[in-house]
Amino acid sequence: MPLVEISMYAGRTAEQKRELAEVITREMQRICGARPSATTIIFTDVKPEDWMNGAPLVEAAKG
Repeated sequence: MPLVEISMYAGRTAEQKRELAEVITREMQRICGARPSATTIIFTDVKPEDWMNGAPLVEAAKG
């Protein structure tokens, strides 16, 4: 039972997430033999100011 967790900046549409989930599910089946009904995908939307990359907050590093 694969569990795929995806964290990314907030702002993607439900349609984009749906399409990504379909592709990941299909590829998990093709590559790993996982049944589509057994594949779970969790999307976590993160605000840029809550995302750390190294020491500075990403939002702060933009300025």
